[in-house]
Parts: sequence; structure tokens; C-alpha cells
Amino acid sequence: MSALHIDQSLADRMVDDAIETCAVKVFSGDTNLTVEALCNGRCEVCALVTDQLARQVGAYLGEIDKTIRAIYRYDPEYTSIRQLGSERTGLSRRGGINLVTWVDRKSAAQSALGMMLETALSTSRQKIIKCHEASPACYTLDVQMVDSKDILERRGYGAVVNSMYVRSTQVWIRPDVAESITPETIELDKRAGDGLLAAYDPELTPESVLFEQAQAIYNLPTCEKEELEPRLREAKVVLIRRMISDQLAYINIAKDWFTIDDLREIYNRKIGYGKIGGKTAGMLLAARILNDAADEQTRAAIQIPESYFLGSDVIYLFMAMNGLMHWNDQKYKSEDQIREQYQQIKQEFEAGEFPPEILSELEEVLIKVEKKPIIVRSSSQLEDNFGTAFAGKYDSYFCPNQGTPSENLRALTLAIARTYASTLKPEALLYRRSKGLQDYDERMAVLIQVVQGETFNRFYLPQAAGVAFSRNLYRWSPDVRREDGFARLVWGLGTRAVERVGNDYPRLVALSHPTLQPDDSCEAIRRYSQQYVDLIDLQDNLVKTLPVKEVIRPNYPTLRYMAQLEQDGYLSTPRTRVLEAELPRLVITYDELLRRTPFAKILSKALRLLEEKYHGAVDVEFTVQIPEARSINPEVKISLLQCRPQTILLDAPLLQVPKGLSTDQIVFQTRFMVPQGYVSNIRFVVFVKPEAYFALSCIDKRKELGRFIGQINSALAGHKFICVGPGRWGTLNADLGVYVSYADICNSEALVEISGRGIGPAPEPSLGTHFFQDLMEAQIYPLAIRLDHPESIFNQEFFYQMPNTIQKWLKCDEQIQGCVRVIDVADFKRGYHLDLVMSDEQNLALAYFSPDT
Repeated sequence: MSALHIDQSLADRMVDDAIETCAVKVFSGDTNLTVEALCNGRCEVCALVTDQLARQVGAYLGEIDKTIRAIYRYDPEYTSIRQLGSERTGLSRRGGINLVTWVDRKSAAQSALGMMLETALSTSRQKIIKCHEASPACYTLDVQMVDSKDILERRGYGAVVNSMYVRSTQVWIRPDVAESITPETIELDKRAGDGLLAAYDPELTPESVLFEQAQAIYNLPTCEKEELEPRLREAKVVLIRRMISDQLAYINIAKDWFTIDDLREIYNRKIGYGKIGGKTAGMLLAARILNDAADEQTRAAIQIPESYFLGSDVIYLFMAMNGLMHWNDQKYKSEDQIREQYQQIKQEFEAGEFPPEILSELEEVLIKVEKKPIIVRSSSQLEDNFGTAFAGKYDSYFCPNQGTPSENLRALTLAIARTYASTLKPEALLYRRSKGLQDYDERMAVLIQVVQGETFNRFYLPQAAGVAFSRNLYRWSPDVRREDGFARLVWGLGTRAVERVGNDYPRLVALSHPTLQPDDSCEAIRRYSQQYVDLIDLQDNLVKTLPVKEVIRPNYPTLRYMAQLEQDGYLSTPRTRVLEAELPRLVITYDELLRRTPFAKILSKALRLLEEKYHGAVDVEFTVQIPEARSINPEVKISLLQCRPQTILLDAPLLQVPKGLSTDQIVFQTRFMVPQGYVSNIRFVVFVKPEAYFALSCIDKRKELGRFIGQINSALAGHKFICVGPGRWGTLNADLGVYVSYADICNSEALVEISGRGIGPAPEPSLGTHFFQDLMEAQIYPLAIRLDHPESIFNQEFFYQMPNTIQKWLKCDEQIQGCVRVIDVADFKRGYHLDLVMSDEQNLALAYFSPDT
């Protein structure tokens, strides 16, 4: 605890505000006279300042600790004061502050916070108020805690709150319960627990009492239970709102599925106070729906990992104890400040420590999971909500958990602190700003899960992992059915399925036709297959990315289900043991998993059921295990890691692609996995020249270019434009494509990625990645053009020879101007604009000149 501290400037502001308030009341606003009176031992002035300080301290404690119901100030003694050289004699309170906080549960963290606040306030007061009459007692801040039982029994400091003999003053009360939070309310709650028909307010009732009442209703005879069904439903909604989510769209679904036993299990696995956050909420609701409504085969296949939940209020306690509250205004700063200060924020969060009772519970979690690897996952209040997925905006961290108990605990707390810091990441704050969520109190809960996987040699990894969507927005064949869903599969940890990392490709699966590949040639399948695997090295206690060929071995248990052998231009599933010499010819296709197991069928059924109950499309993250790989009819286990509403492109009119257009009327044409859609009246094209972009001397220059594209995006807001450029936009590797985030292209109508020899990696559909989710939320159409494909068209004259109007919008240097072109369509053909028609039936996208009307 010694490393914890309260920001001294906070205490200074409290003292300054208290003096200013006193000055207004006594000295017509003159703070100098007020300070002079304080220094001269005017106790009645000191009493006014102390009263105001008590209220400020109460408001501060109540804000950072949501377990506090109300705060009272009391005077332990009165003293007779006869000042030397003064004729004034009388009763006056000492300058100390004595508080009693009425809490749901006592914690050592609050005591420690009170002591640190006392030190900071004492320093501030003595720095300003140099009173020779003051004693150490004048600067005390004593904070005592009581719970409802203490108050009911008038025990200890509980008598201060509920006693006719000890005078106390309420200095703070939680606003949402201000009218009814009294000792009598607790008496009423107690009676309601004994008599189920007694009146009570569930919003004020402790969660433990709500569970007891709900269980008592369950235990009643059927006829009596029916009468109390509305109360049971009310208790469930209150518990869902308190512990899980206050989003109405979520509550409207969850209240029909969660049982009291489900909610009690969440309560028992929750650490600290607050909600469990959106990511956890989605996973638990999806699991409950599938367990209740799915067929027997699906129920038997679906499971969720062993999980624990760190409540969302813990982040504010962590920040307050480590002097980090001053970063709360980060969301209102300029983009440059947000980006510049994040590294400092991350370092300060990493140096923070946790309250003893939180550390104790985290130690218990590590004991329960033994030596299994764990993952610390972000689960903010807004994450995975309807319309705002926050996909990939916050950080999650794997903890191999193979060290000593103290090392493992340190790794766990460091991962949590880093996840907390990610609430202030530029990508997250700018995303919130673009969605109008800047003012929301976005508290970060944390989901701690056992990593799903198996040990193989020195490594730990899943047999398969991925992300799946209930709606397939890209069809590479007319036979593919949208409603059956889509998945991205990878070997190892699922990070490579949801991020565009490295020169690598997942297996794309249309669940209606799981063995149908986007490319049917052996060369293309091999080229666009997975080359690297993310895993946990148990021996080195690290998360690593390694080439597949360094990890895969002939004795891997599910080798035949995930890999095929290339031989003489064909791919075939190994029927006998693979030899060491054959390993370089293995290609990860998951062909046998998709052909011989019910994986695709079960996943598709689960997605359709979840879409039905969610009243909209969903996506899930998962891992896959084949428990009996040698079985003739192998079954699968699918671990559900996440479920959230899927944002999809709005239904577009089924327009016919124009026929008979001449080449000079077409700006571009592609047949690479086209969605259904239409964009009209495009006036500008932002074009990043491939050769100029990849000629930039260093990664920093490419990142700087990405930020500049963000400025263009802002400047063109209100104008219809599309972005065209090389490689994979949104990739984490600036060597593979344009390094931008969602905030840099959010005003665009379409994002067109071009590839070909000498330009960049072959286009990989972003469907299923976090970046793709951002595009869907903004209704931005993703397209890709293979320039060396015989049916692709790319109008070089339009893109390279038209005037660059970039200086009209923004000032930039010659290097930037040589990389980025802002093309005004009317400059190429006056009186015309561009229309973009996309047909998934024909797998054709066409951008062409159309006359203004």
C-alpha cells in the first residue's frame, strides 16, 4: 500500500474551494481575510471551512465507491475554548472531520483511501492555514464504515447514524436513492425478507436479500408463487441492471432467459462492485439461450470457459488509490493530446497497485484455476452492445500462468492495469467521440477466463479458434446462402481470426457449403492459407507467434482434421501417419473438420437460434476441440467466448449492373467477393498511390500518412467520397497496407483495397475482423481489386493523371502530396459524378460515370 497515493492537487483544490465558500458567507468573498482569520485562530471560521471540506470529501468518496449509500459527519466531543488574549469563550468544534460511511460491504481499500486522503488534506491545510492554536486533532480525517446490520443493531459507529443520543449530519447521499435511504428503509427490507408480501423497494434492497426473497418465492406452492411472479420478475430485472447491464435492449432479452440461479452464480464469481460489462453479458446470455432452446446435439456441443468477473467500479477505486483520476478528462482533449499522452497513461497505470481485498480474491482465482493459462479480457459497459460493438478498441492480455504464485499474481494484476489503461486509448476515445458516446461513464469491467486449449509438447493452444457470423455478407458462389452464416478459422489462439495481422490468411467458411473454398486451385489455396500460429509457450511462460512449420508435428492429435498434403498439384487428406519429410507440404485447410464432423452444422444452427432470440444478426468468437479424434464419428466441443449483435449493411436496392458501358466510362470493376449495395453521387475519390506509399522510408512515415488521411476524412465530412489504396487497410502492420483506424476513414462511403504484383499482399476479405465491424457500423462498403485479375478494370488515367486537389482541403508537404491524391470527379468529366453498384448475385462491383440530374 505504500506506493499508493492521492493526487495532492486534488486535496489543494478541496481546501481552496472550502476557503472560497467560507469567504462568500463571512467576508463578502475576500479569501485573504478568510485565510487571515484562520491563521489567527478564529475557530468559528475554521468550523465553516471544515464543514465544507467534510461535504467535499463525502462527495469524492461517494463518487469513486459505488458501495457507499450515504455519509454522515458527527462530532465526538465539544471543547471549551478560551483563547489567550481573547475575551471570547464558548463551545466550538475542533477542526477535525469525523465521518461514518454507510456501505454495502466493508473494505480495507476504503480505509486505506481515507488515510491517504487525510495525509493529503492535512498537508494542504497546514500549507495555507498557519494557525498557532491548532493541534494535530484539528487536521484529522477519520472515516469509519458501517453496514446495514450495524445500523439496525445500533452497534459501534452504527449508533452514530441511528441514535437519538449522538448527533450526526448527513453530508452526502447517493442521488438515485436520496428520498428513501434511511435506517427505517433497512427495517423495511428486513421485514420484506420475513414477509414476502411486505412493501419494499428492490432498488434499495441489498443483492443478498433479493436472492433470499427470490429463492423464498421459488420455494412457495404453485398457487402462491403465481401471485408473487411480478415481484420475482422485478427482482431479476433489478439484479440484471445492477450486476450485468443497464442497456434496455439487453435487459429486454435477458429478463426472459436468466434464472435466479444464473444470477446467483454471477454474483458468486464477481470480484468487487459494479457491473460485469458487455462482453461477459453477451457470452452468458448466449450460453443460457442455447442451453434452454437448442436441440440436444447443439446443447451437448456448446460450453463456456471457467470465468470470473472483476466489477466495473473497481477501476475507479484503482485510479483513485493510484492518483490517476486526473486522466478522466482525456476524452475531451484534442486528438493530438490523446495520442501523445497515451504512453504516459499506460506507464502510470502499469505502476499502480490494487486494494488488499481485491488482491486476495485474485489470489483465490489463481488457486482455483491452478496452472492453467488465463486471459484477461476487456468487458466495458458499452462493449458488445447493440449498434456499438467496440470491436478491438480495448485490450485483452494472455497470462501463461506458469511462474511462482507471486509472479503469476503480478502478471495478472499488470494485465488488468493495462486493460484499464486501454479505456483511454486513442482508438477507443475517438470511436466514442464519433458515436456520440463521449459523455457516457464508460467503466471497464474485466473478464478473467481459463484459456481454452490443450498442451502439445511445450505449447498450449486450441485445436481451432475463430469468429462466426449469423449473416454471410460475402458470397463467393451463388450457391452460398446468407442466412446460414460464415466463419473464419485459424489454428491456435483466435487473435489471428479477428485481426488483420501479418502476411497471413484464415480459412474462410461459408457454413451453408463448408467445404467450398473461395479459390479452387491448389496453388491459390496454399498461398492464402495460414502460415503462422499464435500460442502459449509453457516452458518460456510467454505468448508467441511462430511459423506453422516449427510447431506442427506428425503426432499432433487432430492433424488430419486441420491439414492436407500438397502433392502433384492436388491436396489430399493424410490417411496414414505423416512423415517428417512431408511436413513442409502440409496446408492448413480444416477440410476434414468441415467434412467429417458436425462442427459447421452445429455452429450454423446455434447462430440462427441466437439471431432469432436476439431479434437481429449476431457474431460469436469460439474455440473448437475434437475430444475423440480417433473416433469413426467424431463429435466436437465448441467453447463460446463472446456473443454480440452483428452490425450489417442496410438492405440496398437490387439494382441491375449497367451493361454496355465503354471502358472510358468505368473507373473500376472487381469480381472479388462483392457485397450487395449501392452508392450514388460520389463526388470525390481519396487515392493513396501504392508505389509512393511503399516507397516511404520508415514505418513512422506511413503511420503519419494514416493520420493525415484522418484529417482528409474530417475535411471531406458532408461530401460523398470513397477511399482507394494499396494492401490491407486497417492492418496492424504498416508494411502490408495503409495504417489507419476507424476514425481515419469513418466518413467514407466505400473502402477499396487494391493488390497485384509489386503493390502489396493479395486482398483478404476483412469480413470477421474487428476493422470490418467498424466498417459495418459506419455503413462503409469494403471492396478489393486484384489488378492482375483478367476481369478487373482500373482506370489509370483517372487515378494518376487528374489534378490533385489536396491543397484545396489541407496544407501538406510535397511527400504527402506525392502519396495521397484527392480527385474531384467533375474535373475528369464535367457535369458527372460516380455511381457504385455492387451485386453479390453476379459477384460484380462497378464504379462508373453518371450524369448529374
